Amino acid sequence: MELDPELLRRIRARAAGYDRANAFFDEDLAELRAAGYLRVRPLLETARDQRRLAAHAPATALGINMHLVWVGVARTLRDRGDRSLDGVLRDAEAGELFAFGLSEPGNDLVLWDSATVAERVDPSPGSGAASGWAFRGTKVFTSLAPAWTRLGVFGRAETPDGPRLVHGFLTREDPGVTTLDDWDALGMRATQSRTTVLDGAVVPDERVSRILPVGPNADPFVFAVFANFLLLIGSVYAGIADRALELAVEAVQGRRSRATGRSYAQDRDLRWRLADAALALDALAPDLESLAADVDALADRGAAWFRLLTGAKHRATETARVVVDHALRAAGGAGYRGSAELSRLQRDVLAGVFHPSDTESVHATVAASLLGPLEP
Repeated sequence: MELDPELLRRIRARAAGYDRANAFFDEDLAELRAAGYLRVRPLLETARDQRRLAAHAPATALGINMHLVWVGVARTLRDRGDRSLDGVLRDAEAGELFAFGLSEPGNDLVLWDSATVAERVDPSPGSGAASGWAFRGTKVFTSLAPAWTRLGVFGRAETPDGPRLVHGFLTREDPGVTTLDDWDALGMRATQSRTTVLDGAVVPDERVSRILPVGPNADPFVFAVFANFLLLIGSVYAGIADRALELAVEAVQGRRSRATGRSYAQDRDLRWRLADAALALDALAPDLESLAADVDALADRGAAWFRLLTGAKHRATETARVVVDHALRAAGGAGYRGSAELSRLQRDVLAGVFHPSDTESVHATVAASLLGPLEP
């Protein structure tokens, strides 16, 4: 969708204040909701929108990403004839805000296993309580923590058929859900990605989205999560790089050398540095957008999908770090001030290395696609 330039200007103007105060982006959320930004739409359109929003306010874009991922997952499944998450689309249309409660401390298996315990709950008839699954565990990096109304979670259940991973959605009002006020990070501060503690919080059966075996699998739900999460994460960091390069160009054009009296735009070293950043950045749009278009078009990439999706996220976040570094060097010492936008972008861009899939996981995925799995 085409966001109003004046809205984007206001969002950019608030970003530094949210960062300084370690505050949630309440005003941004209200304005984006009113503009219809939270609605479901094709992944390619969403990726382009998120890249533009991130160029104005990275933390706002990253926080909103989590909602857009869930509605994107539901749309990706529906497009493939799977209506199991249609409730997500209905809730989103009604104004509910979705967040991710999947990340766990020390869980490097990501979606393949969980440290959270899920236990079957079947109350006695007439009790009025719902049957479902009770979750006990700790979730970290829960972006949108002050505002979400629906939280996607998963946990490991021991069943007669073996261990299973139960996925579902909690509401803000469900007992057993506690949000800690513990977010004080280096960057992406306005996301307010606080810790969530689940102590017997029950997901009723009608809000269970999947029950899957432990370990890697090709379930359409897993594909939809990977596709939307990785491509939208990559788009956010591409947007950060866009803005960093823009600021660097402005800085170089606005400064003059005391030694030569000429604009720094005529300095061969700085010209090379900015050109190198632009060359790297130019590769991201074809990468991210072609894959998003393929997801929308129901393209069948088979087993190659995971290599391509994890690779796209990796290339975007790593390229963004390089571009921001080039931009900060080219802009000079003024960009190092704590009040400088480039300084904030430098802190924000570092968060990209911590989102799944991390660098080690990506390389393992690509190596396995080339050489086969590691021997036991």
